[in-house]
Amino acid sequence: MRQVWRKISILSFVLAFACLPARQGFFNFDEVWAADINQQILDLRKQIEELEKQSQKYKGTIASKQKEALSLKREIDILNNQIYKLETEIKITKNQISSTGLVIGDLETKIYDRQEDISRKRQAVGTILNLIHKNDQENFLNIVLKNKNLSDFIGQAQQADNLNRSLLAAITVIKNEKESLEVNKGDLEVQKQELEKLNSSQKNKQYALGSTKTSKDTLLDKTKGQEATYQKLLADVEKREMEFFAELKKLESQALSSGAFIVHVTASGLPPRGTKLFKYPEEDYRLTQGYGYTTYARRGAYGGAPHNGIDMASGYGTAIRPVAEGKILASGFNSGFGNWVAVRHVYDLVSVYAHMNAPSGLTNGTSVSVGDIIGYEGSTGNSTGSHLHFSVYRDFFTYINEKNNQLYFNYYEGSLNPLDYL
Repeated sequence: MRQVWRKISILSFVLAFACLPARQGFFNFDEVWAADINQQILDLRKQIEELEKQSQKYKGTIASKQKEALSLKREIDILNNQIYKLETEIKITKNQISSTGLVIGDLETKIYDRQEDISRKRQAVGTILNLIHKNDQENFLNIVLKNKNLSDFIGQAQQADNLNRSLLAAITVIKNEKESLEVNKGDLEVQKQELEKLNSSQKNKQYALGSTKTSKDTLLDKTKGQEATYQKLLADVEKREMEFFAELKKLESQALSSGAFIVHVTASGLPPRGTKLFKYPEEDYRLTQGYGYTTYARRGAYGGAPHNGIDMASGYGTAIRPVAEGKILASGFNSGFGNWVAVRHVYDLVSVYAHMNAPSGLTNGTSVSVGDIIGYEGSTGNSTGSHLHFSVYRDFFTYINEKNNQLYFNYYEGSLNPLDYL
């Protein structure tokens, strides 16, 4: 019997050792490794901070150039700075991906260590419980009679009590380790989702970079680098705009009189101006034209009508997102607005995004939220450069131009100033 309790004493030591943290020793490699990882993360974040300063510098240059008079040099300078800005942002995202990857690697190591800790402790507890179970099968009177005196029995009983206490402590440790493991796994999922977003962002920026370079090359090819050719190009676009909107006015009147609408949505109510219903559809945007009788509109560019929305630019190929949760209502292409898409929102207000570089690819009825991409900035239709035309409607309808079978939508009547709700 003493031999059995001797085994229990040894197992108590094993249990206590098993409850020590994994890989603990005189020299803790884990601490050295973790310190190295933390230093790498700090270095990457320092690089990100410097790159972000460069990105802001390019952004400021773009904004200042935008205020200059329209010229070929100005457009090329803007495109060059957009390219530099995108290249810098790609480096930033690359470093963010590396930093997040290091954090994920560190978390995965911690999770593995915790799993190993739990496994060791479970094995130790299992061994002790088996021994106690076997000992419990023996008759209590037999245990007492096997001891030469009462003090031996009491001593062994005390050992058993101590062992039970150790077991209870070990089980508590295992429970705490399990809870900590679940927290670590939750953190890992969050980090992996962040990495997926960064990877997606990297792809979008690479696409925008390629598109911006193409836009620059196309502009240089069309103008042959000559300012006079560029100014003629602008004049041709403005002339086409005037012709388009003059025809649009007639077609819209005909559609209204005949009621030949494809879709027609009228707002059920209108929130007061200043209500922040919407978010801007682009990041790092700059407004290039406002709503209403702008300087450009007064020149007759829109057939004598005011500008029915706002123009903003963030760079060719920049992702365009819906300003609020809603559903795709309509989309198409026409000579004036190029590739466009309309989204239906709360109050039955409709937002329109035009001049996109390609069709949205989203079918009518598709639900969208502010985080979704519905297109990319471009210069399709009548446009003098890459930008997004954004409109908001309280009354919106579409119809077919039978001359070219293009899908049109109403222009100024029924529109609202988007800035009243952004």
